[in-house]
Amino acid sequence: MPERPVRWGILATGPMAAAFTEDLAAVPEAEVLAVGSRSERSAGVFADRHSIPRAYGGWQDLAADPDIDVVYVATPHAHHAAATTACLSGGKAVLCEKPFALNRAQAAGMAELAERESLFLMEAMWTYLNPLIQQVCSLIDDGVIGDVRSVHADFGVRAPHVPGHRLRDPAAGGGALLDLGTYPVSFAHLLLGPARHVAAWSDLSGAGVDESTAMVLGHDNGAMAVLSCSLSADSARGAVVHGSEGRIEFPADFYNPRTAILRRDGQAARTLVADPQTGHGYAHQAREVMRCLREKRTESPLVPLRGRLDVMETLDRVRALVGLRFPGE
Repeated sequence: MPERPVRWGILATGPMAAAFTEDLAAVPEAEVLAVGSRSERSAGVFADRHSIPRAYGGWQDLAADPDIDVVYVATPHAHHAAATTACLSGGKAVLCEKPFALNRAQAAGMAELAERESLFLMEAMWTYLNPLIQQVCSLIDDGVIGDVRSVHADFGVRAPHVPGHRLRDPAAGGGALLDLGTYPVSFAHLLLGPARHVAAWSDLSGAGVDESTAMVLGHDNGAMAVLSCSLSADSARGAVVHGSEGRIEFPADFYNPRTAILRRDGQAARTLVADPQTGHGYAHQAREVMRCLREKRTESPLVPLRGRLDVMETLDRVRALVGLRFPGE
């Protein structure tokens, strides 16, 4: 592998798969070799659109291709565990789109299989690999704002009601929490670690998914996170990290920020600006996957599996509190 490009397979043909494939095209050391879908026609159309040489009308066929090094799984949430399991069972490393699975039990099964087969597995939490987020984390580690005492983050998008759309379909793992809420929960976990105490409230739709959810997470050291997500209203999608000696603000889109503002007590505010972004912003995680594969790692130190399981556990606890269950659970 060090002497050749890393060869990718793409599992699914929706908008996320398209965006990730487009970003891979700008990574010189990456090669998109194949696409797989449950529909041969869908795979063929996607392959033609993105100039991908191989198209498979089944997950197992993609997983069985001996020339693929790693598969990017971009199916709806409810299929993440099955798709990832199929690829790992076929001997492929996997980058699985967020949320990792519907619940912690599924995610733990995926992680256990990857460990058993000595294969790389990572959740596609691109926020953790965003250069500006990493810069802010370094500043916080250096004590620039003192001890982190609280994190506030929200992610609201006004999503139209489209009959049968996955966002409002319980069978697809729909609702605001898994699609959007995983970002503020993950952001809080990055800065505060696993939550010890969880409180939550949701506005549940008639279909049985959450239109909006609010959460308060508590930690043994007294730090807390105040988080929210919504499908019914747009928000600034901002975040603030409060420390004992200052704060850092993300005015908008904290999950893929372009600016952050550092406000230290008694000092003038300092604006941190991200470098110009190429494509959709997914190349950073692709490069991290390929770095780990070349170093023969089975997980990323920047997006560790233990942390992703902790996030899934928090999401499980929120769902238990608000009465949000998916078919088959």
